Amino acid sequence: MADILVGIDIVKTFPVGRGRLSVLKGADLSVREGEMLAVMGASGVGKSTLLHIRGALDRCDSGKVLFDGQDVARLNDAARSAFRNSAVGFVFQFYHLLADFTAIENVLFPARIGRRGAKSSAQERAYALLDRVGLGERLHHRVQQLSGGEQQRVAIARALMNEPRVLLADEPTGNLDTATSEEIHRMLKELNRERGQTMVIVTHDEGLAGICDRVLHMVDGVIRDEGGPLDSARPPGVA
Repeated sequence: MADILVGIDIVKTFPVGRGRLSVLKGADLSVREGEMLAVMGASGVGKSTLLHIRGALDRCDSGKVLFDGQDVARLNDAARSAFRNSAVGFVFQFYHLLADFTAIENVLFPARIGRRGAKSSAQERAYALLDRVGLGERLHHRVQQLSGGEQQRVAIARALMNEPRVLLADEPTGNLDTATSEEIHRMLKELNRERGQTMVIVTHDEGLAGICDRVLHMVDGVIRDEGGPLDSARPPGVA
């Protein structure tokens, strides 16, 4: 598999008082097209920051973020927004759904922003995605009427609405109970297999990491080792 998303020597700091806090200290990370990749590590080591930079939600201080060879870290704001809307789908721990809207309205939102295709075809795709994630009977329920697991399913369908090349998920099961988490695990793996959907998942959940094709570990702002799923991991090596 070819690399679709490559981070090279990514550095990111944040202002703290009169100084700056180094969060990413030269992180390198390559993602192969079609793989399901987990990134693990203790809280505060920079996992989410790295994910946000790779998805053009944030900028790095230095380094490169290459998507099909293009350095998205150097795009202007308008081009970065277009890139996010067309090439990347995001799933977050706390869903970030529009509370006053229905499931179908939330899923349609990215297509309306990106003006992707006719209204009828967008609706058909949204219906199909919600049906695929098991919510075909909950299309017109408002967010407040859905359980946490159902809300995360809506968020996943929304992330897939514009057919992104890469799905980036930040602790997608971190706010769910064990049984619901396992349902989300199965669904993500099925989507990866069925669609060849590239996924990068930041997680503390060993069950979720264990079904991924590779598991990377972050320590103090850099990738220290990598391997396969946790139950068959290769010996650590310098990334």
